[in-house]
Amino acid sequence: MALTCSDIFKFIFAVILPPLGVLLERGVGADLLINILLTILGFIPGIIHAFYIILK
Repeated sequence: MALTCSDIFKFIFAVILPPLGVLLERGVGADLLINILLTILGFIPGIIHAFYIILK
């Protein structure tokens, strides 16, 4: 799987604000809500989940 230029920007946004990276990848849905909850519980789990969603 090759990374595109938009994926690189999604990774940057995922590090700064994880729900933004998920929003850009999947839109509004269950994945976004899960990521918001993980980010509230701990910033690192939110980043890991965002990376998983972007790479999936």
